[in-house]
Amino acid sequence: MNIKKSLLLILLAFSMSLKAQKFDTLEINSSNVNANALREGSHRYLVYFKMKKDSVRTETQFWTRTIKRSNYNGKPVLEINQEWEDKDSILHIVKSVSDAKTLQPLYHSTWWKINGRTGPLKKVSVTTVDFVKNTVEHNGKLLTASEAEPQSKAIYRGYQSALGKYFLNWHTDLEIFPVLPFKQGLFFTIPFYDPGTTYGYEKVVYQVTGSAFLKGYNDQNIDCWLLEHQSKGNKEVFWISKKTREVLKLEQEVSGQFYRYKIKLGFLP
Repeated sequence: MNIKKSLLLILLAFSMSLKAQKFDTLEINSSNVNANALREGSHRYLVYFKMKKDSVRTETQFWTRTIKRSNYNGKPVLEINQEWEDKDSILHIVKSVSDAKTLQPLYHSTWWKINGRTGPLKKVSVTTVDFVKNTVEHNGKLLTASEAEPQSKAIYRGYQSALGKYFLNWHTDLEIFPVLPFKQGLFFTIPFYDPGTTYGYEKVVYQVTGSAFLKGYNDQNIDCWLLEHQSKGNKEVFWISKKTREVLKLEQEVSGQFYRYKIKLGFLP
């Protein structure tokens, strides 16, 4: 009898644990994002690498990301424009348009300057995905399901994987995180797709691991949520202001060998 009671108690505890686990995991959808949390205007980030934790900074870039509310095909939208600079030129330009309320992507266009490793400019790559017109264009060519060239085929397959699903644009992750309903210990399952790339739709898990203060200008102590994402050989920790919901810092560790940082700048010279 005691053994039966013990087994029942164990099963009950296990059941309660499962319920708690379900309660602490939130699948992000159109009903639980808060697009009003986004702050319009231009925001700039300093991005750089370190080959070791205490090494010098390298591969420095400046990312300018501008958020504005506008209309697209007569529909209220959020438009996010990105411009990435390296030491002497523009290397990446992006225009992303999403539904103003749900943030479901409607349009995404990217321009890349791709440099050769040892020589001058190698090529320019342009990709446009229009989810309203249901078209994918890569370097001036409209793609179809019958593509044979490997990269074009993978880009179109990635696009197909997201059709008919609710998803968020992974290329605008710094604007997605502010709209999430933060809570200590909560796991988010985010349906992400990076339009125009060879990667497809996937659900990605992030966890609110705690809080921390980030030292800011004028000796401000900025209270932040810590949002963490881990995958094989990769760990990312984002600092997100509790007051403004802006992403203020990313520290990313890759294979325990090198690090990438994104730091939000306080001024736009």
